[in-house]
Amino acid sequence: TTSTTITMMMLGISARFILQIAALSLSNILAYAFQIPALHFAPIQATQLSSSLGEAFGIEYEAPLFRPPAEWRSLIIQVTIGCSWNRCSFCEMYQDKNFRARPMDDIIDELDKVVAAGGARHVRDVFLADGDAMTLPTSFLEYILDAIHERFPRVRRVSSYCLPRNIRGKTVDSLSKLKSKGLSLVYVGCESGSDSVLSAVQKGETFESSLEALNKLKDAKIKRSVMILIGLGGKEYSDEHATRSAALCSETKPEFLSLLTVSFPRGKGRVEEGYKNIQGNGEGINPTFQELSTEESLGEMKTFLDALTIPKESRTIFRSDHASNYLVLKGILGRDKQRLLVELKDVLDGDESKLRPEWLRGL
Repeated sequence: TTSTTITMMMLGISARFILQIAALSLSNILAYAFQIPALHFAPIQATQLSSSLGEAFGIEYEAPLFRPPAEWRSLIIQVTIGCSWNRCSFCEMYQDKNFRARPMDDIIDELDKVVAAGGARHVRDVFLADGDAMTLPTSFLEYILDAIHERFPRVRRVSSYCLPRNIRGKTVDSLSKLKSKGLSLVYVGCESGSDSVLSAVQKGETFESSLEALNKLKDAKIKRSVMILIGLGGKEYSDEHATRSAALCSETKPEFLSLLTVSFPRGKGRVEEGYKNIQGNGEGINPTFQELSTEESLGEMKTFLDALTIPKESRTIFRSDHASNYLVLKGILGRDKQRLLVELKDVLDGDESKLRPEWLRGL
């Protein structure tokens, strides 16, 4: 029945996952169960997970499909396919997709399919996929937002991934209009605040372009969830990557801030090549990319947190609970910064009991 399907979907745990983690303690089982849907880097295939609300009501997605951890209960609607930039050397999410906007009729048909299957009362949050729905024209997004709210009156939040470049051609007024129609949160992949690192990984952004985009979104009262990638600068640029990223976040004070750890399921070749092509340290030698060890990754997290100057009144919610990370930290920056640093120091001093084992990292 529909009720049974929804119940199983909300649990988000299949027999396959239970067998995988049967040997863990109860606390680890619960932690693992609720991190399974954290799929920044793991695609959802149509038959793999019962935690997809859209699949429960008959939507067939064009795989691979990705979403932020917090959107595990959301109705996911693919309004675009792939990523409009798709050149970042560290990102393998959309390499096998050619970017395109989906026809409006197809999008509306999917919304209607959910309604016809009795799903309207279950939809509280909607996530617009794929990589950067915000690249679509404002009028197109307005139409989608209107269609969502007409069909799903209980919707609390509509969100989307967003590249800083997506905001460049949009005014604060146009963003404010999207906010008024229900777009309340965007996940901004800034990745780094270092221009050297951003150039090396072909991000197509700079510190200033990210700053401008985040400030525009703030002025439009759209909440921002900023993502920074630990390890993206390798060993040579680790300090610069951490401190400049902290400077970007300190200046913009996002409502949410997440650290993820870079990984290379298909190898490091593209990233290594990018670092060879940027200017070296002035000694005539181009830099090379060397991946950080676990300890070095944690050290970079400490450097980042140390350098943050977000005041208590900003109440930025901080998380490093993505499945790619070695250590889960949670708190409100300003209020909890010192506690987070103490927890991190304990691990760096040798207490590895809180570290996520390598096999449990969902890359």
